Amino acid sequence: MRRPANPRTLSTPGVAVPSPRAVGALLNIQAARDPDRPALTFEGVTISRGELAARVNRRARTMAAAGVKADDFVVVALPNGPAFLEVAYAIWGLGATPVPLSHRLANGELADILDLVQPALVVIDDTGRAGPWPVLTPSQTHDARQDGGPLPEIASTHLKAIASGGSTGRPKVIVDMAPALADPDVPLLGMRPDDVLLNPGPLYHAAPFGMTCFALGWGLHVIIMPRFDAEETLRLIDRHKVNWLFQVPTMMHRIWVLPDEIRGRYDVGSLDAVVHIAAACPSWLKKNWIDWVGAETVWELYTGTEALGGTSISGTDWLAHPGSVGRVLPGYELKVLDEAGQPCAPGQVGEIYFLPQRGRGATYRYIGAEPKAKGEFETLGDMGYLDEEGFLYLADRRVDLIVTGGANVYPAEVEAAIDAWPGVQCSVVIGLPDVDMGQRVHAIVETADGTLDEEGLHAFLSVRIAPYKRPRTFEVTTERLRDDAGKVRRGALRQARMAPAA
Repeated sequence: MRRPANPRTLSTPGVAVPSPRAVGALLNIQAARDPDRPALTFEGVTISRGELAARVNRRARTMAAAGVKADDFVVVALPNGPAFLEVAYAIWGLGATPVPLSHRLANGELADILDLVQPALVVIDDTGRAGPWPVLTPSQTHDARQDGGPLPEIASTHLKAIASGGSTGRPKVIVDMAPALADPDVPLLGMRPDDVLLNPGPLYHAAPFGMTCFALGWGLHVIIMPRFDAEETLRLIDRHKVNWLFQVPTMMHRIWVLPDEIRGRYDVGSLDAVVHIAAACPSWLKKNWIDWVGAETVWELYTGTEALGGTSISGTDWLAHPGSVGRVLPGYELKVLDEAGQPCAPGQVGEIYFLPQRGRGATYRYIGAEPKAKGEFETLGDMGYLDEEGFLYLADRRVDLIVTGGANVYPAEVEAAIDAWPGVQCSVVIGLPDVDMGQRVHAIVETADGTLDEEGLHAFLSVRIAPYKRPRTFEVTTERLRDDAGKVRRGALRQARMAPAA
């Protein structure tokens, strides 16, 4: 296996850069330098820098003709593919803000998010799902008659806006407070312009979206997949000599459990950085990856879409601090606080709080939700503890939150949908351990007679919540799940089912 002569060092995402340019101009800059160099590969087809920039510029002019202007929100609800990235860059080219969404959102969820965002345009394959909002299909955003040359350079006030489920059962939108600026000559995270990056994840998630778009802007050759497939990921690494691989632990698990003869078919020696994000990684799985690709190659990032703060850890440091998610990233402060708001001693579990050095509110604002804070410090709701050396360990990721396959599922959102089904008196949704997904969504449903039409409920939920949020398993009970105040002992219900689930 090849090892980098200079091991990668992950630096802070979002730090100030020396000579920033508008993100919408980055593809034009890279195209001017080497128009024939590969920029983007999807399903065996590679688009050059020059071709990609021209397509983006035509889309931008087409969307401008449809009324999009600077600082508008524009929703992109498309499957993974070049159109997703071209539309996003076209939005930046107009100084507007992209709002990436899953194309598989249920109609009700999509409508709620559009009401929050108030978009100037929705780009989606099924235009009937956009409701009253202006809408175009992806093909309608590309008019070949439009000029493919660069547009006037303008930086969007907000880099992106990411939708998320909410603990109240209603969605929220996380608006990035950073302007859409980046230096085309200063890649972050240790990337290099001649690198090849593979993103097997969905582009509507914040980290895959951000990493993929910035890699394109920095001149990397980016490989994307229509959906994750374990063996295809290895084939692409071998075929394109991929240097950077971004994953969630579920992907790592599905690759690792491939038969040895399948994993052995492919050369992964080109990998300089395997970065995993979004969910806690089982220690045994991480150790196997470290043994396979090398400790200096494996990195973990712990953060949130809000960019309140975060930590990172190399595989080398992880071997010395097994189970840790690392030390706080430069540019942020980290505290672990008890219920009274006092700092916890090393080893004492408390809630994890961050503060950007630029001050509270510098990194994000919510639409449809309120942050949770103690003084100036805010929290994502995760529990954990620090050791004597300042390494952070997660005790539980957002006690109520379920992280399944790297995607966040808020129980209240699922419960609200289940409780609307006739005959359901109450429901409680919990996450149970799952070897493949990390956690699986499990619903405990209270009915008067202890019966439940699961097939009918599945059909009912299919038009209300996204597939990854729907419970994989159900149980039915006549016992009261909530007290008279509407409170539920979710932790106790989960604990009672942990041993059987394991």
